[in-house]
Amino acid sequence: MNASLFVALAAALATPEIDQKLALTAAIAGDWQAGTLDWQDETPVDLVCGRPLRPELVPPRQVPQRGAKSPEGRARLLHAIVHIEFSAINLALDHAARFRGMPRQYYADWIGVAAEEAHHFIILRQRLRELGHDYGDFAAHAGLWDMAEKTTGDVLARMALVPRLLEARGLDATPPIRQKLAEAGDHASARLLDIILHDEIGHVGLGDAWFRRLCGERNLEPEGTYRHLLKAFDGPRPQAPLNESARLAAGFTAGELAALLEIE
Repeated sequence: MNASLFVALAAALATPEIDQKLALTAAIAGDWQAGTLDWQDETPVDLVCGRPLRPELVPPRQVPQRGAKSPEGRARLLHAIVHIEFSAINLALDHAARFRGMPRQYYADWIGVAAEEAHHFIILRQRLRELGHDYGDFAAHAGLWDMAEKTTGDVLARMALVPRLLEARGLDATPPIRQKLAEAGDHASARLLDIILHDEIGHVGLGDAWFRRLCGERNLEPEGTYRHLLKAFDGPRPQAPLNESARLAAGFTAGELAALLEIE
């Protein structure tokens, strides 16, 4: 008998130990590929997000501004991205663990994303250590997870407002950050952001694809539904300049991007 996918996901999500979370996430990906996890198992699980004691989590406005001109500024900037990647591991695990009765490919997609986010975390953390710091040295915020908690009741809202809204904002933010790092001479960090951006287009694209599929199943018009959910859940509004090429590659349409910038 195969082991329960959902028990494994819940254990990875719950652990606050960074190395254990990485190891359990890798084990899930390997076991999934080996076909030894039961994605139709009905074992109930309690889903709790485990985080290490550090970094200290504060409201977004209390996180200091992060410039790239000084070594510490670049470390703070990179730390913020490392924290996003750690949060993204938990998000992908929760996407897969929380919503039962989805097609097999849904679980395959988000298990794969969790493994990629873990890889991003590892390579960025290593770069942060090369700069003389480590994950937890600076304060961070929990904005991504806050929206995950708001959308626990509906997979459609989750796909819309986490990968397709908040993670898509990362597509907009990454190129300017990369440019700042490159202009400061930190080409090693800039190259890592190239990897992140490439992979994150795919992650947002998965959110887009599942959102549109779920809208189709519920006879909802996707782009209008997205704007409605953005307002209903008080999501942050997209702000110019959008990374149009990345967003188009991830599934947005040109007409939708124009409409999003007109939302008040």
